[in-house]
Amino acid sequence: MNKLRLEERVKIVACLVEGNSLRSTVRMTGIHRTTIQNLLVALGAACSAYQDKVFRDLKLSHIQCDEIWEFCGAKEKNVTPKQKAAGWGDIWTWTALDSKTKLVPCWYVGNRDASAAYHFMHDLRERLASRVQLTTDGLMVYIPAAEEAFGAEIDYAQLVKIYGNETSPKDNAQIRYSPAQCMGARKAVISGHPHYAHISTSHTERQNLTMRMSMRRFTRLTNAFSKKVENHEAAVARHFMHYNFARIHMALRVTPAMEAGVADHVWTLQEIVGLLD
Repeated sequence: MNKLRLEERVKIVACLVEGNSLRSTVRMTGIHRTTIQNLLVALGAACSAYQDKVFRDLKLSHIQCDEIWEFCGAKEKNVTPKQKAAGWGDIWTWTALDSKTKLVPCWYVGNRDASAAYHFMHDLRERLASRVQLTTDGLMVYIPAAEEAFGAEIDYAQLVKIYGNETSPKDNAQIRYSPAQCMGARKAVISGHPHYAHISTSHTERQNLTMRMSMRRFTRLTNAFSKKVENHEAAVARHFMHYNFARIHMALRVTPAMEAGVADHVWTLQEIVGLLD
């Protein structure tokens, strides 16, 4: 990686942010896969450190949280105890998104349990400058985690979706690979006085689609998955650096970081790569 020129680094990052896999990036750039992977890990760490530093005292108002599933090495049902100890199995990325600025101020890669919710909510709390309205899905571990992190200083509600329980033949592929039918949703106020019209998770769920389109390892039903947790975390950090600072949001006409007052211009890929220096 140290022998790569700036132009080569930028070309690699340009391929990755557009959803190309490591091997397709190798074919497009002619650079060895290990070199690309080393660049990804180093840049991911730099992007994570930079966003951790600048995302403080944020004046955000309406936060939506969600979790997106992926697996590392193999799916949970197929891993051995030794592989599980090495970090293989199901892995979840917890994300928070401000519905007005579209900024993603924090994320957390880990399990989908109470411990992960605790760390995620406390990380979110430390980045906010004032009281916010928070909306999550119906995952119950959010409630004690939010109470522990925010106390009474939050307007918090859950959007609980109700899914149908249709029976179908086991070999029906269309049903197998399609999401369950949503029959409706219930808005439940947990604490404070959240504005009823803003109890929604639509924006953060749309962000899940952006993640799956922008990171090849998140694409379902392919062999493009993370082999190491370290690589997965690096890819997520690099994605959000590009999303927050370099990608103009179609509805805002500026980047989320500019809308939130964190940046004053659209970052170039050269600037993102420059975080390594």
